[in-house]
Amino acid sequence: MKNDNSRNTIIFIVCSALILGVYWFAVLRPQAERRAVQQQAQVEQSQTAENAARTALNPQGPTFVTDRGQALSTAARVPIQSGTLKGSLSLQGGRIDDLFLTDYRETQDKPEPVELFRPQGMENAYFAQFGWTGPNVAGGVPGPNTVWRLTNGATLTPTTPVTLTWDNGQGLRFTRVVSVDDRYVFSIQDTVQNLGTQAITLAPYGSVQRQGVPPAAGSSHIVHEGAIGAFGKPGEYRTEQKKYKDWLKEPRIENASTGGWLGITDKYWLAALLPPQNEAVETEFRVREVPGGQPQLEANLLGASRTIQPGATATETQRLFAGVKRAEVLKTYEENLGLPRFVYAIDWGMFWFLTRPIFWVLENVYGLVGSFGVAILALTVIVKLIMFPLANNAYASMSKMRNLQPKMEEIKARFKDDPQKQQQETMALYQKEKINPVAGCLPLLLQIPVFYALYKVLTVTIEMRHQPFLGFINDLSARDPSVVWNLFGLIPWDPANLPLLGALLVGPLGIGLLAVAYGLTMWLQTAMNPPAADPVQRQIFQFMPLVFTFIMAPFAAGLLVYWAWSNILTILQQYVIMHRYKAENPIDTFIARFKKSPA
Repeated sequence: MKNDNSRNTIIFIVCSALILGVYWFAVLRPQAERRAVQQQAQVEQSQTAENAARTALNPQGPTFVTDRGQALSTAARVPIQSGTLKGSLSLQGGRIDDLFLTDYRETQDKPEPVELFRPQGMENAYFAQFGWTGPNVAGGVPGPNTVWRLTNGATLTPTTPVTLTWDNGQGLRFTRVVSVDDRYVFSIQDTVQNLGTQAITLAPYGSVQRQGVPPAAGSSHIVHEGAIGAFGKPGEYRTEQKKYKDWLKEPRIENASTGGWLGITDKYWLAALLPPQNEAVETEFRVREVPGGQPQLEANLLGASRTIQPGATATETQRLFAGVKRAEVLKTYEENLGLPRFVYAIDWGMFWFLTRPIFWVLENVYGLVGSFGVAILALTVIVKLIMFPLANNAYASMSKMRNLQPKMEEIKARFKDDPQKQQQETMALYQKEKINPVAGCLPLLLQIPVFYALYKVLTVTIEMRHQPFLGFINDLSARDPSVVWNLFGLIPWDPANLPLLGALLVGPLGIGLLAVAYGLTMWLQTAMNPPAADPVQRQIFQFMPLVFTFIMAPFAAGLLVYWAWSNILTILQQYVIMHRYKAENPIDTFIARFKKSPA
């Protein structure tokens, strides 16, 4: 009986704990989270001017809708339609929160345009909002939940701006005129009219907010995605970047600036606040934790406070760039709006002095030939011509070294027990024949930064996105779609469908035609070089082409086109020089074997 009582007691305790746990997660915890959100909203509504601007909108929590139409239907909207953008502006909060880039598609096989902004209520909401903030303003100022009235215009286009108005009932009338150009910049002109009897102090603010890190962020370590901006004063601006992973570790980054710009960037797309360039502003990148939900990432700016006397008005014009990071587009806005370093919204990298000229050449050649793949081939020829004198000397030195192989083997045999003597005799032979053994390494060393710069250009610039080449390549900015496992598409079978191994065959082991071409040309180029003196080193060098074939396979197809074509040009140059110096080479050896008649 005593054991039964003990057992029943334990069962009762376990059941009670389970019931309490279910009740906590199903009832008490959601209630606590809702109360926390409500309390946070109440606290933020009573904050000072600066804090009010920085906390312009709290996310709704972890409950989202998947239907865009349902999210859009929560408030009246003004359609947006320009040559490059389409979407809508919400009258609730006056937010720009529904935006698509009509000239670009998410993927080549889908007609849907690229989504830039996403309305509140959907997961990973992304939007921009503007307004005024001030302490102790009777009747308040328009906030994120304020419903504006559309008083002029019906559709926002480059030729038809729209006007929104809101009266706080205590003597303040707010008017907002929103316009858009034929590309990617919105202008938001906010006017406050003081019809009351007391002076008020207000400050303008702007905010770009993204709820959660986008799922595709961080797919390429070489591309910056996250917070970005240019801060400082005339003549001393600097670009500041924070990748998402670093931004989350440093939730508040403040800067004071005269003009400049700041925002949130993806690989190809950018949403940036553009304040008046002669105005002192306070900026911050901020991460705000949301109970039970994703962190809210914000790029905020706060303008200078101004006192509006009774009967007076104040006007502030801010701008928003919401679009594509094309170099010529950014450069045009940089010049026309006086935006400092706006072209550096593209992540040119630490070798910017190489990436920008390489991009300029590539873009101009592309304009002439009309094919990005052909432009890459032409760029490779240009790079080879620039390096031709140095490479010529290097390959001449390597050919001489190859001719000296019998003498070097003789030195090794004579002094096989004295490595130091071997080295001395070898260096004496080099001096006698006027050979610089280091010269062969110089072209390779110089190509490393050029290779990195080109890799950067082909990765971060949108000009190569979805550009086809050679028939089987649909996108030069993506990896080669062909794989060796179905003979590069000759066999009507998709290796990805193979159970268990499919992901491996199209992933790490997915060797495409371009990777094979790269590996073969690298092998031939290595075979034409003088063999290493050490047998172990020789075996390592022979194995390297195979290793690099797997390393390079996932890279952008455009990069493999460049590198394989570069290897071919190098082989041709080396072959001509080796012929001149009558040095043995694998091409002639292969041709001789092919021509040799059977015994």
